[in-house]
Amino acid sequence: ESSIIFTVNHKCLSSLSSTGHGNHKEDSPFLKSADAASKNYDFYDRNLALFEEELDIRPKVSSLLSRLVNYTNITQGAKEHEEEESTEASRSKTPKSPNMGTLMGVYLPCLQNIFGVILFLRLTWIVGMAGIMQSLLIVLMCCSCTMLTAISMSAIATNGVVPAGGAYFMISRSLGPEFGGAVGLCFYLGTTFASAMYILGAIEIFLKYLVPQAAIFHSTDPLGSDSAMLNNMRVYGSICLTLMAVVVFVGVKYVNKLASLFLTCVIISIVSIYAGAFKSMTHPPEFPICMLGNRTLVRDRFDVCAKTVIEGNHTMPSQLWDRFCLPGNLSSTQCDDYFIQNNVTEIQGIPGLGSGIIRENMWSNYLPKGEILEKAGLQSVDAHGTMDNFGMYVSADIATSFTLLVGIFFPSATGIMAGSNRSGDLRDAQKSIPVGTILAITTTSLVYLSSVILFGSCIEGVVLRDKFGDAVRKNLVVGTLSWPSPWVIVIGSFFSTVGAGLQSLTGAPRLLQAIAKDNIIPFLRVFGHGKSNGEPTWALLLTGLIAELGILIASLDMVAPILSMFFLMCYLFVNLACAVQTLLRTPNWRPRFKYYHWALSFLGMSMCVALMFISSWYYAIVAMGIAGMIYKYIEYQGAEKEWGDGIRGLSLSAARYALLRLEVGPPHTKNWRPQLLVLLKLDEDLHVKYPRLLTFASQLKAGKGLTIVGSVIQGNFLDSYGEMQAAEQAIKNMMEIERVKGFCQVVVASKVREGIVHLIQSCGLGGMKHNTVVMGWPYGWRQSEDPRAWKTFINTVRCTTAAHLALMVPKNVSFYPSNHERFTDGNIDVWWIVHDGGMLMLLPFLLKQHKVWRKCKMRIFTVAQMDDNSIQMKKDLATFLYQLRIEAEVEVVEMHDSDISAYTYERTLMMEQRSQMLRQMRLSSENVLNLAQMFTGVKNELITFWQSTVEVNFEDLKHVFDRNKSNLVEAPPEKIQMTWTKEKCEAERRNRNNAPENFRELMSLKPDQSNVRRMHTAVKLNEVIVNRSHDARLVLLNMPGPPRNTDGDENYMEFLEVLTEGLERVLLVRGGGREVITIYS
Repeated sequence: ESSIIFTVNHKCLSSLSSTGHGNHKEDSPFLKSADAASKNYDFYDRNLALFEEELDIRPKVSSLLSRLVNYTNITQGAKEHEEEESTEASRSKTPKSPNMGTLMGVYLPCLQNIFGVILFLRLTWIVGMAGIMQSLLIVLMCCSCTMLTAISMSAIATNGVVPAGGAYFMISRSLGPEFGGAVGLCFYLGTTFASAMYILGAIEIFLKYLVPQAAIFHSTDPLGSDSAMLNNMRVYGSICLTLMAVVVFVGVKYVNKLASLFLTCVIISIVSIYAGAFKSMTHPPEFPICMLGNRTLVRDRFDVCAKTVIEGNHTMPSQLWDRFCLPGNLSSTQCDDYFIQNNVTEIQGIPGLGSGIIRENMWSNYLPKGEILEKAGLQSVDAHGTMDNFGMYVSADIATSFTLLVGIFFPSATGIMAGSNRSGDLRDAQKSIPVGTILAITTTSLVYLSSVILFGSCIEGVVLRDKFGDAVRKNLVVGTLSWPSPWVIVIGSFFSTVGAGLQSLTGAPRLLQAIAKDNIIPFLRVFGHGKSNGEPTWALLLTGLIAELGILIASLDMVAPILSMFFLMCYLFVNLACAVQTLLRTPNWRPRFKYYHWALSFLGMSMCVALMFISSWYYAIVAMGIAGMIYKYIEYQGAEKEWGDGIRGLSLSAARYALLRLEVGPPHTKNWRPQLLVLLKLDEDLHVKYPRLLTFASQLKAGKGLTIVGSVIQGNFLDSYGEMQAAEQAIKNMMEIERVKGFCQVVVASKVREGIVHLIQSCGLGGMKHNTVVMGWPYGWRQSEDPRAWKTFINTVRCTTAAHLALMVPKNVSFYPSNHERFTDGNIDVWWIVHDGGMLMLLPFLLKQHKVWRKCKMRIFTVAQMDDNSIQMKKDLATFLYQLRIEAEVEVVEMHDSDISAYTYERTLMMEQRSQMLRQMRLSSENVLNLAQMFTGVKNELITFWQSTVEVNFEDLKHVFDRNKSNLVEAPPEKIQMTWTKEKCEAERRNRNNAPENFRELMSLKPDQSNVRRMHTAVKLNEVIVNRSHDARLVLLNMPGPPRNTDGDENYMEFLEVLTEGLERVLLVRGGGREVITIYS
């Protein structure tokens, strides 16, 4: 027995795998892969016989674990690009397992990325301008922001395996494709502008301190020296960017191998600063500053800091005198007033750690642009000097403020993502990333804080405020403090900035490539391609072009706030991602890093926003605008990515809360709008039969409220599940084409009528349920021999009435306008015959909100009987519409009592004769079908048995069958179990003999009086409506209810046909039994 069961199940499994049922789309390694599915014999186990049929889609735990162990995390970082550059043979080798620890994999790369150009070129200047106290505040704010972000990042990074991609991957998988794309591009732009900033820093060191003679542009005017310097920066910056891009293009492996060299340069430079600072306690370096009064002089423009020099026994004017006076003349009459009235003194530029200079540098000293640097303690006579000598003084090149300095300093705190970017290379990423990143931030924060105090304690204030070291013979200010030589800092900082620029140019294109490969931003798709080894060539080209924009700005102080904005945007969303996941308690949110809290994430997020607006409010708005536009673009394009993101969880929580609020009670009349359930019919190929129903729904809703599109597939759910999914996809595609924003619901039922009832009962959720049903008219119901179509229609009308739902039936829907058409004139005519809630007033108003119907005018007709005062009715109706705030033309149509016409009588008679005849034909067809069922479904043995028990003349049966052959319709899908008896045969013979009598009875039929009255109403109303509204763009009228007695259903269809005859576009409307429009505010 067991072997038989095994064979059957094996066949079931084979058929299942061949048809593809149960094929899940989740990623390997968690489900059985396709190639393993063929090895079915591996699944079966005596202890798992109960589960053997599903082992191909629900694998054994042991096989799952073995695949999990063998799962390798393929990185997108620089490492595999190095390996890709080797030969084809090396590609076939098994990939190396990641083996980097916390120190080499996270801590040192973070240090290299965080320490940068700002520490060497701008930190002394920031301390001089802001003072020690405010500088400590700036450093503390920026480092606190990055520390809080690192805590949030550690939580996200330790919540499962993080492939390479760093911040972009974490945010996109936590907050969804829209936020991921927006923030990923912000991070990309930040990294790109960072490369521009590093290149500008390197060129500044090169032109100011290494080779000043290399400058191409020189200024003759001392006041125009800035523009000449900027042009030099642009030229050399562009050349440097091109060279770096070529290096990155040729081989990333060289950049990665030089990374350790660049890091060594940074560490040696920092150590030399500390060594010089502590040495200055006993042996301060000799860097004298020349002061004229209390003003600082540019030291490299003269040799001796004195007005006169003694050569032999003669007193001669010095070079300084010649700068301020006419050369070769000791007469004071032709000298600058300020020069004559003030003394020249020389003070120590680096007093040293024990000098007490810290007291002078404690507080801020912000300067406007062009202000000369002055030392507060020196005597000075205020006299007006000539502008010709302005170039002799050291002055502020830009206006400074606390907010500006925050923006300039913040880039020196960035770079905390370096560890998470290398997550694919780490031995234990979930341990290394938090420890390494937080240690690196702690180290750099301590270095920055101690550097601020050391600079303020060792260096003279005017030297600190001297950005380019003009007062100390064009030396790098931080270099004057270093030991053993200023060149240690100059060369070290140059190589570190070049290295950081190369790293940024290497990382940014890969980040753009990762975004492009995710295919969430269509126009970036081209940047996902590259060289055969995976190098992102096109992305590198775009990165170079964007970095060139930063270099054309040419000022380090202007580029730094730009990249601050983009990095702060990125950090803001890292904090948001952590906070959202924590607050929503997502089931998958189980980070190994436990030292996080949603409050810390919110604090980090708030600090990011505050720093953005503190450093530059207009840059902040631009950065947010760029992120917002990218977000809306991805949303508009429809990023069909499901990454289990937190925003989806947030949406679910918000939806649940809103649905519970809606559950409190029905909506107020003021808030009532049609929430549609559109019932669609599909053809045999599962295409929508009347897509204009969806067009009409989109025009009526204009994207507001709820729209559910429903359809019914006849059959068995188990057999028709695939068909149902295909139908659902077809409807969704059509909804997208017709721009219907809503939901799709397809049900499988044994009968279409039952399926529609299920949809009407169960669609929607809580307060978000439909209140209006839209369904098509059953075209061709008169010609159809199958009455199910119109019976289903009438049954739906009855169901909507029972459920207190409104109903709309667009007739001739194929003539309705598409969304691309525009009616430039015409009328929407409303025939208000009976009041059932005001739907007729509301619908034209909603339609006129759409561009297709906007130019149409609204006309309202109402019907007055003989005993009505039509003039007063018109006045009352106009007042009512005025109070409803609806603009419409009002007309009252008088319908006089008239005799029932012969046409009406004949039409009713034809309708009833037709119904009677069809009823007889159907009864006869049912008998024939029963016979056919018996003939085809019964075996010869059973026929022999029946012949022996019941005397049946089979020749007669055959004659009956042949007579009714033309009336055969397609057999219903259900099998009819029946027994043919002698009495039934006799009844059939009598029916055949009485056929002429049946026909005579049909011809002598008298029409029912109630039907005549109903037909009279339909004919008269149709005459009036066609007369007034034959040229209307759309006619809306009340839909009469079906008769209580189901025998008159067919007559009801005829009445509706007569009522709408001769009209091009008709919308039959039936209210849901409640008021939907009000005059009150």
